[in-house]
Amino acid sequence: MKVMKKLLCLTMVTIFATTSVFAQKSVVRDAKRALGSDLNEARTLIKQAIQNPETANEAETWKIYGDIGDKVFDNERTNEMLGKPVNQQAMYDGLLESYVPYIKADSIGEIPDAKGRVKNKFRKDIQSKFRANHQFYINGGIFYNDKQNYAKATEFFEAFWDIPTLPMFKDVKDAFVLDSTYQTIKYYAIITSIQGQNHDKAISLLKRAANEPFIENSAFKESDIYELMASEYMQMGDTVSYVNTLNEGANKFPNSSYFIPNLVNVYIRNGENEKAMEYLETAIKNDPSNACDLNSVKGALMAEKGDYKGAEDEYKKALTQDANCERALEALAVNYILQAQELKELTATLSLSERKEQLENDKKTVELYELSLPHLEKYVNLLTERKADASAIDGALMKLRNVYYNLSMMGIDKSAELKKIEEQLGL
Repeated sequence: MKVMKKLLCLTMVTIFATTSVFAQKSVVRDAKRALGSDLNEARTLIKQAIQNPETANEAETWKIYGDIGDKVFDNERTNEMLGKPVNQQAMYDGLLESYVPYIKADSIGEIPDAKGRVKNKFRKDIQSKFRANHQFYINGGIFYNDKQNYAKATEFFEAFWDIPTLPMFKDVKDAFVLDSTYQTIKYYAIITSIQGQNHDKAISLLKRAANEPFIENSAFKESDIYELMASEYMQMGDTVSYVNTLNEGANKFPNSSYFIPNLVNVYIRNGENEKAMEYLETAIKNDPSNACDLNSVKGALMAEKGDYKGAEDEYKKALTQDANCERALEALAVNYILQAQELKELTATLSLSERKEQLENDKKTVELYELSLPHLEKYVNLLTERKADASAIDGALMKLRNVYYNLSMMGIDKSAELKKIEEQLGL
């Protein structure tokens, strides 16, 4: 009797399990039938199927799920072609809805059966749909970018980027034309992830782009990838990766005006002036047109070491390239002022018996102050003409006042100029 009860119980469990599987298979069939009449019902049914262990790992389940999104897209796309009202958001949402399920369906379809055979009956149809719809992922990305939904825009642009690299197209020759547009959309995927403040995603996409062949295009240069990567690391506060990226960019794009100058700034901030000087030499050689900034920085480093003559030469090189280089004008004037002040302080320590040396020093001090004047006066005029920040103008005026005052104290009458400057400063 006990054996009969156990056998009966086992039979009931088996029947129940078979019934459960049959029920889930029926749900999948019902979802497939609803595709032609009620897409909302089809979506509700298929979501039940993908959550049930009995049908969640069936390729057909995911294929139907993809077909639902594709049908929504296709319906709206047909309306668009016929000039009928179009729900663009529904159209592009349907396109994106089909993406992951189709990939999942193809992936499951590639699993060998018990005999080791692969019978992926959905691949050709999925390949066909991806190839037909590929360009519309760009439109979807633009649609959501215009709505400032940058995360969603990134999904579309990244899908466009991904599709040609899917395993299902590995052995399909010339499935897609990977031209300048393809490269540009990679850039859009990166930019929208940056706009959406998704720094981890941006870094991931930038690294991927850096490791893939670059196609020349009108939207961005290959070096932009590394510039954006460096910028993202800086935003994230990852200074080690920032410096590593600058170094990588400097080696890969030696003629870029971005990487080496930023490396120079890093080394200056860290007090590694020798390294900064090495990179400056390279930067000046690679980009002589940027003398205003590069030679001025080099001059400042030399002045910091007390090499005023070397600094003067660098500032003059900058001004030869750009006579209105404000940075060099100010720096050259300050270079003369510092030497004048140092000489003035030294003279104050001399005794009366060293009167001759005092007179020589005073003469040289006056010369140095006078050498600073034309550069400092021009610097003030340039700041005033371009309506620079008041604090910048006041700072330049204070330097000029200091020169006029010292010259007046040393027998060179600059009282009129001094009065005018003090009125400007409200003193």
